Amino acid sequence: MRLDLAEDVGALTARLVDIESVSGAEKALADAIEEALRALPHLTVLRDGDAVVARTDLGRAERVVIAGHIDTVPVAGNLPSRTEDGVLYGCGTSDMKSGVAVQLKLCLLAAPNRDLTFVFYDCEEIEAERSGLLRLTRTHPEWLAGDFAVVMEPTDGLIEGGCQGTLRAEITVKGVRAHSARSWEGVNAIHGIAPVLDRLVRYEPRSPLVDGLQFREGLNAVGVRGGVAGNVIPDECVVTVNYRFAPDRTIEEAFAHVCEVFDGFDVRLTDGSPGARPGLTDPVAAAFAAAIGGTPRAKLGWTDVARFSALGMPAVNCGPGNPDIAHTAGENVSLARIAESERRMTEWLTGPL
Repeated sequence: MRLDLAEDVGALTARLVDIESVSGAEKALADAIEEALRALPHLTVLRDGDAVVARTDLGRAERVVIAGHIDTVPVAGNLPSRTEDGVLYGCGTSDMKSGVAVQLKLCLLAAPNRDLTFVFYDCEEIEAERSGLLRLTRTHPEWLAGDFAVVMEPTDGLIEGGCQGTLRAEITVKGVRAHSARSWEGVNAIHGIAPVLDRLVRYEPRSPLVDGLQFREGLNAVGVRGGVAGNVIPDECVVTVNYRFAPDRTIEEAFAHVCEVFDGFDVRLTDGSPGARPGLTDPVAAAFAAAIGGTPRAKLGWTDVARFSALGMPAVNCGPGNPDIAHTAGENVSLARIAESERRMTEWLTGPL
């Protein structure tokens, strides 16, 4: 299917939605995006796997990166797309093909006030190691270089600055195996996790201000693994916890905090991703906030702004989708919201500096 970048941004969103692109199967959509962008003479188009990057080279004083993932979660009986009463329904409408449609419309700007880099990448909705953006940071970091990044994740058109960091850790409690008919001869490891759960129940999370935005942390059990058989006292039980931490802490500091909470227990870090500070005091970011309007808020979750932060540039989330209905069978997006996003982004990139 070919893409017509000249059509209305809502119609373009519907066309993108109807090109199914579940994580790992983005080639058809990546091909269509690449074909459409190569027809624009003011862009240099690059490709790595199913990630497509397009750049202007106008010698502007600033370079802005505008990024969005082209994959979706699995289809839930919600394709093809349909429109009712000014609302577009379908898999990926909110997260985040409406944002990708805005990106593609912005690609038509032949003389923006800043140099632009557009990044369309694969495999965001699955395990981090398969992320197309992570791959680009490793193989072609120079393609992503810039002064400021906007990730078009669904935010209802508001600016969400930075993002939380996240880590998972396992707390292991040991016991002594025995026959359940003679339980007093053993030590039940499952019973032994009661103090771990008690500490979680009594835990009081921080709500720190970071660069003027209010973040809210959380430390929660997300899994319990234990038990050998129906007639055996278990000798091991593992509680998996997830800590969502504000971006004023590094992963190392966050893990040290988890170890402090569970002092006396065996605690092992299993995975983690750093957060990103909002960076809204940076002049380019401040100009973006002024142009888009509204009151910025903290991103309570992890997004790819963290990858841009790791490359040394401030980044925010700002897209037309509604994050509260992303990934649902009834996922949808307001056509008016998409058009408003395109208008505001265009005014920012064509107005006076």
